Amino acid sequence: MTQALAKAISQSELTKLTLSQARDGLQKGEFTSVELTKDYIQAMEQTRELNGYILETPEVALGQAAISDKRIQEGKAGTLEGLPIAMKDLFCTRDIRTTACSNILDNFVPQYESTVSQNLANAGSVLLGKTNMDEFAMGSANITSAFGNVVNPWIGADGKPLTPGGSSGGSSAVVAAGSALAATGTDTGGSIRQPAAFTGVVGMKPTYGRCSRWGTVAFASSLDQAGPIARTVRDAAIMLEAMAGHDPKDSTSAMHEVPNFEAALTGDIRGLKVGIPKEYRMEGMDPEIESLWQQGANWLREAGAEIVDVTLPHTKYSLPAYYVLAPAECSSNLARYDGVRYGLRVPGNTLDEMYQNTRDQGFGDEVKRRILIGTYVLSAGYYDAYYLKAQRVRNLIAQDFKKVFESVDVLLTPTAPNAAFPLDEKPTDPLVMYLNDIFTVPANLAGLPGISVPAGLNQKGLPLGLQLVGLAFGENVVFRAAGVLEAAAQFQPLLAR
Repeated sequence: MTQALAKAISQSELTKLTLSQARDGLQKGEFTSVELTKDYIQAMEQTRELNGYILETPEVALGQAAISDKRIQEGKAGTLEGLPIAMKDLFCTRDIRTTACSNILDNFVPQYESTVSQNLANAGSVLLGKTNMDEFAMGSANITSAFGNVVNPWIGADGKPLTPGGSSGGSSAVVAAGSALAATGTDTGGSIRQPAAFTGVVGMKPTYGRCSRWGTVAFASSLDQAGPIARTVRDAAIMLEAMAGHDPKDSTSAMHEVPNFEAALTGDIRGLKVGIPKEYRMEGMDPEIESLWQQGANWLREAGAEIVDVTLPHTKYSLPAYYVLAPAECSSNLARYDGVRYGLRVPGNTLDEMYQNTRDQGFGDEVKRRILIGTYVLSAGYYDAYYLKAQRVRNLIAQDFKKVFESVDVLLTPTAPNAAFPLDEKPTDPLVMYLNDIFTVPANLAGLPGISVPAGLNQKGLPLGLQLVGLAFGENVVFRAAGVLEAAAQFQPLLAR
């Protein structure tokens, strides 16, 4: 760690508390929300070198904290009352700038609130600020943001600054560094789980439709799903319960009752069947990740679970299918950014020239790349050859999961094929970067819940994560298994080191 970051982490014992511990402390009157929030504002200021926040809202946070203290005193506390959290800059926040970390939404201030951020506000949470991310959530290293890259609070043995992963790298970095109790993220192909693994925190992607997409800037509408990033499995369960729920404003929002996810953490997985998909053992996989995966299976077996080898035969087609479908939906969703109604406008001599100038200067290289790919696969002559074929493959992948879950309750896999890599050694080939999503993309294509749990360190002292995937709307089972895995791993977060 750098000296500045080490100072921030040791600044306050309150910022070392987990979300559930802070919740309990507030309810017992051990400290106030204003005191807690002030410590987090100080930690936020002293970790600015990470570039995890692109907008800090200390005045808003202190005002909300004062209201929370009053509600706690009156016995009217919500489930997240007085707890300071961070919001990924993909969620629209009323009267607070929301840019999706793109120049094309330069200084856009929404006049409405996303359903997820409103749900969290209704639960009493305190908003510390908006977190950095890959532009329009397109990236796996948090290096495509218009506000510059985020730095992982973990530092390798060689001292080089590392990527926090992406696209929710800002959210994962501020949670790991102790400048937020928890944060929101979005996951289109692994953008919650992979950065969680890179920064040694917990990241949960719920079932597609569990959290409303209304008011969340769209990347790929059939894949995007909001979820929490937190320090522990329990914290993630508490956050998800507040975030989730049916929303009539979102046609893809599921009409499923939101259970008490925290109550699922019984610590008992006796008789649970855990599948190990053979297709995730890939040539060239880091031996340390292979070893940790085997250790994870052993931990669950020792806790009473049955380990079962399973097969997901179409897994090898998941990345090709994803990188046809996601860019296709991206090209459609991002067509609305034309410089006419909101955001950046670059003048031109004609309307077409204004469109061209605005989109050329407003979008970064990765976003342009995906728009071009998506426009190509949707064009006449290629729609059947690429887009429809990818949709058929997606259905086959979903059927693989459906068949496997007839015989097992959850799947255990690695979260990412490697640990966080140095920012100055990032792959120059986009295809190499896309491989970071190889273990996470299948769950998005099938719409299934998945969680990344920090489970160990590699030889360079960097965190590695293991992933659990469950049945649709089976988050309770996923949380239950994740809690046991977390307890067995006894992973020490950065704040405790």
